[in-house]
Amino acid sequence: MNILTAQRDIYTVSRLNTEVKMMLEGSFPLLWIEGEISNLSRPSSGHLYFTLKDAHAQVSCAMFRNRGRLLSFHPGNGQQVLVRARVTLYDVRGNYQLSIEHMEPAGDGALRRRFDELKARLDKEGLFAEEHKRALPSLPKRIGVITSASGAAIRDVLTVLRRRFPAVPVRIYPVPVQGSDSAQRITDAIALADRRQDCDLLILTRGGGSLEDMWSFNEEIVARAIHAVSIPTISAVGHEIDVTIADFVADRRAATPSAAAEMAVPDQRELQYRVAQLGRRLAQRTHERQQAIQTRFAHLLSRLQRTHPQAQLRTSAQRLDELEMRMQRALKQHQAHRDLALQHLKTRLEQRHPERQLAEVGQRLHALDQSLGNRVRTRLREHVARLTNEKQHLAAVSPAAKITLERVRLDAVTRRLRRAQRYRLQAGQDRLRGSVRSLHTISPLATLERGYAIARDASSGTVLQDAKQVSTGDKIEIRLAKGVVDCVVTGTHETPGRS
Repeated sequence: MNILTAQRDIYTVSRLNTEVKMMLEGSFPLLWIEGEISNLSRPSSGHLYFTLKDAHAQVSCAMFRNRGRLLSFHPGNGQQVLVRARVTLYDVRGNYQLSIEHMEPAGDGALRRRFDELKARLDKEGLFAEEHKRALPSLPKRIGVITSASGAAIRDVLTVLRRRFPAVPVRIYPVPVQGSDSAQRITDAIALADRRQDCDLLILTRGGGSLEDMWSFNEEIVARAIHAVSIPTISAVGHEIDVTIADFVADRRAATPSAAAEMAVPDQRELQYRVAQLGRRLAQRTHERQQAIQTRFAHLLSRLQRTHPQAQLRTSAQRLDELEMRMQRALKQHQAHRDLALQHLKTRLEQRHPERQLAEVGQRLHALDQSLGNRVRTRLREHVARLTNEKQHLAAVSPAAKITLERVRLDAVTRRLRRAQRYRLQAGQDRLRGSVRSLHTISPLATLERGYAIARDASSGTVLQDAKQVSTGDKIEIRLAKGVVDCVVTGTHETPGRS
């Protein structure tokens, strides 16, 4: 009766835990929680167990090995983290806990999510579109630099501008590049430069730092101010690996402040070289133009000399003599042509004589007869050769040879299949025998058969492991290899040599 009661209670608790677990996991979505790690444990299984706490509360957490392998950092006690977790129930103790699916260090992780969300939203609005990008002036009249007046970035920009093209004036709009009001100050400086319109190029820059240090350039108001300004803008925030929202909105991004300065103005030495080269080309073109004018003048002078009346009379007289000589040659050529035509007609008349034509027809008929005989003998040899080739081809593709070859292959495959079946069957039998031996070795019944016994409390069914769990007069059950012995405790004592 006691055994049946204990089994019924265990079933009731298990069912209750199941229902509570379903209620917890079904009622709460995935949660983002920030707190401090404490009591971190790393067992050999690879799972992580720890407590997440803040100043007012704490909660148990478990991060299983398949999720822990995806961590990008090494968590430790006292570290502030941000986790994405699911509320669940630990059945063994009946306590609720958090099952961690993702964990990252607090601070940069939250900023990175804000960065990604703002970038996706502004990109969807079209602030990053290429059609909004403006071309930079080839030689700006004045450059505006929005940055900290005491930072290294302004020194780098001025140094490069002084080296490359010192004639371009620079207007500095000093602003704080980090801090609580820095984003608003940067926005105001951009708007001020847009109102003044005394610069035709803006450089927005600062030195490197952490994501939090450069966050002012990831604020939405700064991005929209850059998009709205009518002056072409270069963004040079941080180092080459640093990327901000301002970089995407600006007309051009530079990897460093020095690179922005190089992008803003041309190199004066290159311009000087180009001016000198253009001067040389201009001198050469001028010389070529003068030569062409002189040549044309000489040509016109020659034409004028040719069109003089005396020169025309001499030319006409010479032309008349040439025409007279051409007429005489033409008459002689016409007479020779008439003689040649007459001779040709005589030759054709002789060729058309009937006797000559009969002789030609006889020769042609004899040649055709010989050609026909040669053609017939050639075609007969071709047909005989083709018939021989067809017989050889039919013998080569005969089905009998293929059938014999396929039978040999089938016999070989059948033998290999039978050997594989015998090998697989033998391997399965060996694995089965090994599993049976291993199961028998770890079986509790085998332990009992070696003379051991299991003691339980008769009322609760709890397995007894310590003599202090019972008192004199308690009823206990002793489970043997065969049967159960009901006993009453008459006394207890500790085993010598054990603590």
